[in-house]
Amino acid sequence: MSFSGSPETTNQRLLLLHRLPRFKTMFLSKLRTSYRILNPFDESDPSFLHLSSSVRLMLCVGPSPVTSETLNTYPSLECIVGTSAGFDHFDLAECRRRNIRVTTAGDSFSDDAADYAVGLLIDVLRGISAADRFVRAGSWPVIGELSPLGYKVGGKRVGIVGLGSIGTRVSKRLEAFGCSIAYTSRRMKPNVPFPFHSNIHDLATNSDVLILCCALTEETHHIIDKEVLTALGKEGIVINVGRGALVDEKELVEFLKRGEIGGAGLDVYENEPHVPEELFGLDNVVLSPHLAVLTPESMEALEELFTYNLEAFFSNKPLRAQIEYE
Repeated sequence: MSFSGSPETTNQRLLLLHRLPRFKTMFLSKLRTSYRILNPFDESDPSFLHLSSSVRLMLCVGPSPVTSETLNTYPSLECIVGTSAGFDHFDLAECRRRNIRVTTAGDSFSDDAADYAVGLLIDVLRGISAADRFVRAGSWPVIGELSPLGYKVGGKRVGIVGLGSIGTRVSKRLEAFGCSIAYTSRRMKPNVPFPFHSNIHDLATNSDVLILCCALTEETHHIIDKEVLTALGKEGIVINVGRGALVDEKELVEFLKRGEIGGAGLDVYENEPHVPEELFGLDNVVLSPHLAVLTPESMEALEELFTYNLEAFFSNKPLRAQIEYE
């Protein structure tokens, strides 16, 4: 992938790099061939404070929070190019008030997130990670058989929470396994053959598995609560590749500890990177460190998208994967 721009134009094309310290920026050297990068973590750049008030474009790396305080620091900001599939880290109300355009990763991660959700489900049902630990611990020759047996994937009633880009791909994959699909979303999707439930409680009552693919908003915060877990039942499975706070994590932990739910596959948590230690010893729980979308292919697709959006901003072209304010 190539970046264009002469030194003369590059100096005028200011780009604010907004990130948390732990996030890596492997593409920084490429960006510098086309943009003058303003990096708040680069203390060697004495011009940062002078230029930050005039910067118009921000590249937000990962779920780095963009709050009203952040926006106050950059009063000339017109556009935020995001690199995350979610958008709960943006203060969208304030962005809308300031007429700041915001983009996301769009479909860049959708296939990989869907693959991972299905992988977590298979692992929870068949106990693959538990079996791996059993063999590595040398237990096979001593104990002989891992118990309990795993469960079949085909035929399961799968409820998808959020039938967007990721959820739709999950449904297609699990249809091939012979699962029956139902869903809940903000609204019923046109031309979708699956049963629609207007609320999460009804979906849980009629599902063996809940797969969370929706965005985190005020409405979806703790959408999986005590009542929903009770409705899902003792053999029910929760798979989360969305955001940790979609689930009331304390309630989920208690349900799992008491055996009041069948299992869980979790890639995201409420207080990352901290994971409840009570889950570590449970063989019916599969844990993953928020990497469902991380593949070389998805990173290439993401780079292509945000590169286009950066160029489109300075060329006055339409942006891709732009958030539509309601």
